[in-house]
Amino acid sequence: MADIVIAEFMDEASVRALAARADTLYEPDLVDQPQALRAALADCRALIVRNRTMVNNELLAAGPALKLVGRLGVGLDNIDLPACAARHIAVYPATGANDDAVAEYVACCAMMLLRGAYGAQQDMIAGQWPRARLMGHEIAGKHAGLIGFGGTARKAATRLAALGMIVCATDPALPADHPAWQSVERVTLERLLIKCDVISLHVPLIAATNHMINAATLALVQPHAVLINAARGGIVDEAALISALKAKALAGAALDVFEEEPLKQGGAQFAGIPNLILTPHIAGVTIESNVRVSALIADIVARELALGPCI
Repeated sequence: MADIVIAEFMDEASVRALAARADTLYEPDLVDQPQALRAALADCRALIVRNRTMVNNELLAAGPALKLVGRLGVGLDNIDLPACAARHIAVYPATGANDDAVAEYVACCAMMLLRGAYGAQQDMIAGQWPRARLMGHEIAGKHAGLIGFGGTARKAATRLAALGMIVCATDPALPADHPAWQSVERVTLERLLIKCDVISLHVPLIAATNHMINAATLALVQPHAVLINAARGGIVDEAALISALKAKALAGAALDVFEEEPLKQGGAQFAGIPNLILTPHIAGVTIESNVRVSALIADIVARELALGPCI
């Protein structure tokens, strides 16, 4: 049986590095085969996952020899941390390895949403020439608000500032005297929502952040503002967001993460909404970031299992 089980896609160079050091089972679709996944964990010491594998009590019980879980990404809401701790199983996210990818996604979406001119293909193919309707905004001089100011948000702030934006942020978990605040204006959540033209979410999904973007908070946002969520789906009340977009109380949104993934009902609830960008939880996944994330987790697994370094 395998010593290392990889249940979702991983850069194959890192897979080969692990396989050269230990018996490794790599099946990118194992996440969709719950019985096979549980069976594969019988003698497994290290499990590597992304965001779709639910590492819960039932799954952990199938791996009595498990020593660690490697997360190919940073969000841990799919991993039962107390259950892992009770079994003395260490959990390792790939902290920092995909910050650049997410930061670039945020900057790209901010420019696209403010300009609002990139969804006219079908109109033009149909013979229309909608120049007046597509007169959008420049990004320079606008206010960007980052909710959460960890590593990814700081990388996004650098890129948005380079584009000429005035950046502010809010993060109650970050001390007021932290040096990171020297690069942006520190504001309250309410002030950020009221003043910013671009609002980007950078917080984990925990009880305090579940549906923090809801009908009440969206009511504070200016109707010309746009929202970007490349953090976690449950942070946004999707029904409230859809209502705000349809009522033109919000000018646009980019969603890379959703309350249910893949989209329930095929995403029909988002149909017909203009200036809306939907992507399938891909903000942090580029060719380059996949290499970095995979190499980091492979090296951690090899180190913790005393297999020798992979990098």
